[in-house]
Amino acid sequence: MTEPSLRTGTDGVVRCWWCGDDPLYVAYHDHEWGRRVTDDTRLFEKLCLEGFQSGLSWLTILRKRENFRRAFDEFDVERIAAYGPDDVARLMSDAGIVRHRGKIESTINNAHRAIELAAAHGSIEAYVAHYARRGPFRGPDGAVSIPATTPESVAMSKDLKRRGWSFVGPTTIYAFMQAMGLVNDHLEGCSAHHACA
Repeated sequence: MTEPSLRTGTDGVVRCWWCGDDPLYVAYHDHEWGRRVTDDTRLFEKLCLEGFQSGLSWLTILRKRENFRRAFDEFDVERIAAYGPDDVARLMSDAGIVRHRGKIESTINNAHRAIELAAAHGSIEAYVAHYARRGPFRGPDGAVSIPATTPESVAMSKDLKRRGWSFVGPTTIYAFMQAMGLVNDHLEGCSAHHACA
């Protein structure tokens, strides 16, 4: 569990502690993180980027996000599902992204799985909405806390793995859920809390 706290930025705005003062990270916190996303392409993109983030900081991925979008055809699942060995070689030589063969091949695999998921549930959004949490996570003492995983993220991770997805562990899935507004982990008192409630 992470002990949540607030901090006041150099601009006088109160925010969750984790975004610090980096302008890109602050903008991500203020305008993206925790806001409900219903677009399947953006949901798929985030699932992929959270997989790439594994072992790295999110800020590293955020700084490369536009390069990832360019390299992966704006995360169009149909186009990525058609990738072959030449595309893997192209991506492995692209210094603008994280060049990790396992994560690149996972993204291609997950594009196939995303197509299947959308066919089975109507959309990726319809599937992930099933795992949304209402209200903040509270520890045994009743205090609000921000866990690394929740029962919802464990269940979603287990189901995605059963369906053949990769790089979708419970911690990765919880980070996805936080970012896509499936849970509101902006703290009370944070400037973005009520907009994301």
